[in-house]
Amino acid sequence: MKVKIIEAKTKSDINAFIEFPLDFYKNDRLYAPQLTRDMKVHFSEKNPFIKESEVKFFLALKDGRPAGRIASILNPQHIQIQNEKAGFFGFFECINDSTVSGALLSRVQNELKNQGMETMRGPMNFSTNEECGFLIEGFDSPPMLMMPYNLPYYNDLMTAFGMSKSKDLHAYIYDMQEELPEKVLRVAALAERKGITVRTIDKKNFMADMKIFQNVYNSAWEKNWGFIPISDEELAYSAGRLKPLAVPDLTLIAEKDGEPIGFLGLIPDFNFVLRHMGGRLNPITILKALYYSRKITDLRLLLYGIKPEYRNRGVDALLFKVGHKNIKKGGYKRIEFSWILEDNISVIRICEMFGARLYKRYRVYEKKISGVME
Repeated sequence: MKVKIIEAKTKSDINAFIEFPLDFYKNDRLYAPQLTRDMKVHFSEKNPFIKESEVKFFLALKDGRPAGRIASILNPQHIQIQNEKAGFFGFFECINDSTVSGALLSRVQNELKNQGMETMRGPMNFSTNEECGFLIEGFDSPPMLMMPYNLPYYNDLMTAFGMSKSKDLHAYIYDMQEELPEKVLRVAALAERKGITVRTIDKKNFMADMKIFQNVYNSAWEKNWGFIPISDEELAYSAGRLKPLAVPDLTLIAEKDGEPIGFLGLIPDFNFVLRHMGGRLNPITILKALYYSRKITDLRLLLYGIKPEYRNRGVDALLFKVGHKNIKKGGYKRIEFSWILEDNISVIRICEMFGARLYKRYRVYEKKISGVME
């Protein structure tokens, strides 16, 4: 069958783009569909990223029926900060057909080539500040909040198109123990003796504390692969989405002499709730949300960073010591540390120090597109 690629511009086409995964994964017990209502906002100019970047959405039709989707993403901030002519694809979903996936990827490749890009990389949904990569190991358990999920053959589709590994991202899982390792407690005590303190965020001053996170994050992650700083507009948008999920006792700020130097944010795994809502918001699913939100037992370490000049001073150990006490109080059973760059040895060592184990691996792909046109 001939594959047709159309750009999703109209309201009905954008809705089809958003709702494609709902039907595609309807029989997959591990998939956690995002609320359609939220996705309609996320794919509109209410999302600052959309306004600041060049984003196009495409649908693949096979025999007149939707068979896949993809987004083409040109982020001027990435080009400027990373000093490379790289564009991205994201929000990829596709049936197990290399003809369909090839048509989708070719469309993005040509879009990016026409925009002067030399490298095509992805998936990024929309940037490294959000979901990245295809799952390549760990298909036996569901994804946690704001982590990717896909079928195993996606990686074969990438290889068939000539994509190769750009970077692997790791997720570690920690089963809660009654006590932290002695080494962690000893290092945390050293930090306390140096005058480092930890406090919880204040939801009444949520934006002020999120500004602290922005400052710490942009400083801590500046040298990391693919880093893009969080702008004020993106912070306001993301904070609005995170505020209903944030638990003050699990969102911590480390300070030295009143100066914020570290940040740790653990978010309950609301994917557990979303799996029961089917992407819909109505009276029945609201009742389900109220019921299942009380049964969440997993956390994801979503927000984390320590300013470079305060690393190796026990700040991380002290944050985890305070967090561990509050986690036990909340009755949570597991924590996912994600995502972590495969070559971020210092953070990997921290995970190992806690006894966390690598249980999922994700891959970002890339392809040189200079001189390529299909």
